[in-house]
Order: sequence, then C-alpha cells, then structure tokens
Amino acid sequence: MTRPESAPVTVAQKIAQVHAELDSADLYFGHGTDNAWDEAVALVTSLAQVPDERSSLERELSTDVVERIDGMCARRISERIPLPYLLGYAWFCGLRFDTHPNVLIPRSPIGELIVDGFAPWLAREPASVLDLCCGSGCIGIACALRFPDACVTAADIDDDALKLAAHNARLHSVSEGIAIVRGDGLGAVTGQRFDLIICNPPYVDAQAMAERPPEYRHEPELALASGEDGLDFTRELLANAADFLTDDGLLVVEVGASADALTQAFPEVPFVWLELRFGGEGVFLLDRAALNSHTSALP
Repeated sequence: MTRPESAPVTVAQKIAQVHAELDSADLYFGHGTDNAWDEAVALVTSLAQVPDERSSLERELSTDVVERIDGMCARRISERIPLPYLLGYAWFCGLRFDTHPNVLIPRSPIGELIVDGFAPWLAREPASVLDLCCGSGCIGIACALRFPDACVTAADIDDDALKLAAHNARLHSVSEGIAIVRGDGLGAVTGQRFDLIICNPPYVDAQAMAERPPEYRHEPELALASGEDGLDFTRELLANAADFLTDDGLLVVEVGASADALTQAFPEVPFVWLELRFGGEGVFLLDRAALNSHTSALP
C-alpha cells in the first residue's frame, strides 16, 4: 500500500506555520526584523524565491522547498542563529549584502541618513567619505552608490570583514570607487582628510555583553564589545577625528544604547542626536569646528 502524499502547502500557509513556530519559541529579533511575523515572511519567501509575497500567497510549494524551510526554521529555533546568517544575506538601504558568521550583520539606522544624503547636515555632496569599522562594507558601499563622484574608503581591523567588504563591493559593482584598507581605527587612514566620516563602532558595555541574547553571541565580540561603559573606541575616535576631517567635514557615529553614557561622560560636547524615522537610537553628529572647540572636554 502506497503512502499518501502530504497535502500541498501554499506560501501563505507556510508563512503562517513558520510564524506560529517562531512566535512560540523564546527568540530574540533584531537582525533585520523585530518580530516573528516579519521573520517568517523573510524566511519563507527567500527560500521559496518569491519576489512579491502579495502576488504569490496561493502558490504551492514543492516538497523540497518545504523541507528546506522546515530545516531552517528548526535551526533558527534550536541554535538561535540570526536569520541573515542562515540565509547568507541581509538588506541595508534597500540593497542586498552577503553575510558571514564572522562579520557583524548589517542593520545600522545610519542607512536612512545615507538614503537622505545626510540632509540637511551636508552643505554639498561629499568628495571623500570614510566608513570606519566597515564590517560587511554596507555603509561605505551604500555611500558609494549614493554619492557616485565621491572617493570612498572602507576601513576595518578584521581580515574577515575586509574580505567580505571587498566581495560586497564587487557584488554592487563599486570596487573601483571604494578603497578597502586594514588598520586599527583612524590609524588605517593616517594623513588623510574626509568630508564625511561615518562610524558604526563597537559600543556594547560590559554588562550588556554579559547579558546579550544568544542570537548576538553568534556575532564577533570584536565588533560589539568596547570596554566597561561601551565607549573605549568612541573616546579615541572623538579625540582624533578632527585631524581627519576637512574644514567643513562631518562625523556621524552610532553608539546605540551607550548614548546616555556618552553624554554623561562629556556633558560639554554639543552632540547633535539625530532623529531616526525608521527606528534605532544613539546616532550623533559633530562637525570639525565643534570637535576642535571642545577639545578640552574630549579624552
């Protein structure tokens, strides 16, 4: 007697099933999605290769695709691996970037500032941009596409990050417009000046590192931890950034939940905290004049 085949499953049904499984598990969302539904949609439509789930909800899935979805869902729950690592890519500024378990997953709220061309803060399009602590290269590559006439440099201390950034630059056909360099902080670009320096540095404090959800333990500690108060890297950056900016240059930095610690450490510094329409926190801006006029308050 032959075994009856399972009833066909549609895209909509599979999304609902995966959502129920993710929602009932003790998961943390924060790597491109912030809830179980959006993650279920991303997982199912990615593996089913559905370009637009709204027009494909009733499409039936093959047994092979269903098995792949079930397997990935099981790993997401049992191993607490962030979905972009399982899929092999993440979205940033509407662009797809390949990911690697040894490199931080793209997700900075700085993305919306890039899309807006850093208006109204930039008086003109920058001729030179530095993506410091570039990781996957997502910020620098997005800037290279947003400002095609700019000379963009992406710098990091980690070899895995630099390899991935170079790969993503090729993926987006900007290899000739972006220099990818290795070095420790601003030491990677000694003697250079930039109209715009953007940095998403390590900024997680010691307590938050100790208490971070399992999903974040899959990411490299080098890209997250920055001392007891989360400001080790940022202190050094503030102390030296003015020397690497042009006369009207801007420094944009994400410090996330360490924003309060930063303002408490340097109450005299006129940090401009940027409003973020699409979520996120702790992104500040300083121009070269502000950095120079408050050097006594900086480390």
